[in-house]
Amino acid sequence: MKIAAVDIGTNAIKAKIFETSPTYINFVDGIRTPVRLGTEVFKIGFLSEKTLKLLVATIKDYQKYFEKNDVKRFEIVATSAFRDTSNSEDARRMVENEIEHPMRIISGLEEANLIRFHPKAENDQTKVFVDVGGGSTEFFLIENNKIKIKSFQLGAVRLMYDDQLSDEWQKLKAWLAKHNLPYKLIGLGGNIRSFLTIHNMKSMQRDEFLNSCRLLDNLSIKDKINKFNISSDRADVIDNAMAIFKFIVESSEIQKIKSTKWGVSDSIAVKLFHELYSREIKIKNKF
Repeated sequence: MKIAAVDIGTNAIKAKIFETSPTYINFVDGIRTPVRLGTEVFKIGFLSEKTLKLLVATIKDYQKYFEKNDVKRFEIVATSAFRDTSNSEDARRMVENEIEHPMRIISGLEEANLIRFHPKAENDQTKVFVDVGGGSTEFFLIENNKIKIKSFQLGAVRLMYDDQLSDEWQKLKAWLAKHNLPYKLIGLGGNIRSFLTIHNMKSMQRDEFLNSCRLLDNLSIKDKINKFNISSDRADVIDNAMAIFKFIVESSEIQKIKSTKWGVSDSIAVKLFHELYSREIKIKNKF
């Protein structure tokens, strides 16, 4: 049976389709649409009717695609932009009524906790996953065999419009000082994946990573697009995302940075899978 998950993010809307059986879940296909909800939320404080109509049209297109691909079950979640918009509840109801399907707004801590569904998340090894999104940054840390989750109001799109974030940076710095982050950071999100991809690397050592961040920051948006083939909807936010990763690395003892293809939609799909099947599963794809 095919299932799917839709992630209504701050910088884009994403969907992934999976083939499932009682014993495995396997990625089939994915879609990404650059609808930047965060622009309105962080500039004017709410989502306009025009933007909500665009969101509805996008989800309806996804629903048609799901039907065409024989998807039997799917879930829709919304993250930072919907958490922060002043008309959150009205916007959610409007979207749900139009698409005739539930849409759940998840908290920052739930977003962080969803990382536990990553196939390499829960074991005895100390590790840290960091998801830098458009509106927030989530941590999933395994320290002394205990799971620590945290969410901060720092994101790639938010940093474009909100210059009153000094307190949040200080909260992040204080949290990092309280915890012993491991040797390796596993980054989630399209920006860290793109960053490593344009350098033709699967991972980077600390000094090379920090230097590469500074070099990329010196390039214009046009140069990022032309020289590294970064999409236009990512070229203007990737520096902000890397600034957050850079801050984390510089404020800790992290020595190696890598990325994963895993994201919110993967976790939602695996969570749905667990609800549909009760047997032990095997995740076929390597992330």
